[in-house]
Amino acid sequence: MHKRVKRCIALAGMAVLVLGIIAGTLIWFGVIQLNGHAAKQFAVHGVDVSEYQGEIQWDVLAAQNIQFAFIKATEGSSYVDKKFSQNWQNAAKTNLRIGAYHFFSFDSSGETQADNFISTVEPVEHMLPPVVDVEYYGDYKKNPPDLEHAEQELLVLLQALEEAYQMKPLIYVTYDTFWAVRDFPAYHYWERDVLHGPPGGDKGWMWTFWQYTDREVLDGYDGEERYIDCNVFIGSEETFAAFGT
Repeated sequence: MHKRVKRCIALAGMAVLVLGIIAGTLIWFGVIQLNGHAAKQFAVHGVDVSEYQGEIQWDVLAAQNIQFAFIKATEGSSYVDKKFSQNWQNAAKTNLRIGAYHFFSFDSSGETQADNFISTVEPVEHMLPPVVDVEYYGDYKKNPPDLEHAEQELLVLLQALEEAYQMKPLIYVTYDTFWAVRDFPAYHYWERDVLHGPPGGDKGWMWTFWQYTDREVLDGYDGEERYIDCNVFIGSEETFAAFGT
């Protein structure tokens, strides 16, 4: 009897391990969307893209139950996404609301980063506010930068973009950089959190967008990146229509 119990426990443990591996594999390949059900409660959906999605057929992408798209424009003080101009022009021909985003560099001044974005992104009708993507990269993942200095340069960038586009920019944060930009409650936030539910809290922050998965597969692109990031607007269709105007 004792041996039977041990055998049953061992078999149960193996079964749990196998199921865990299967579930992890399905999540990794986007078959299971951890936040898929939670995202369905929102009426307005969209994507964010960069050169990694390659050539995008915007008419095909726009027909897949999405209402907006954020397109990577710039990074730091000099880098411009290789596909930005093409994506910006072609996406503007669809019925999507589009916006551009900038990847924030901890190694450049806010002023030169603003110049890079403003010289690259030409305003279009009914565009979404510009976005500053703040996330740790490279060695900063293990050794975060001096936050006081980073916040100073980020504020310079935000203020320059607000003046140029006459809209308050959005701040994109990851689960890791959530606390790094906590001193900007006057700005709207877009959070990337593919493991937990929608952002919230009692800090008075204006959560406006939520990236709920980076493992969706849609039609209409052929880049080296098989997956595409999917997002929702945290609000009604009426609120979205007026957002940023």
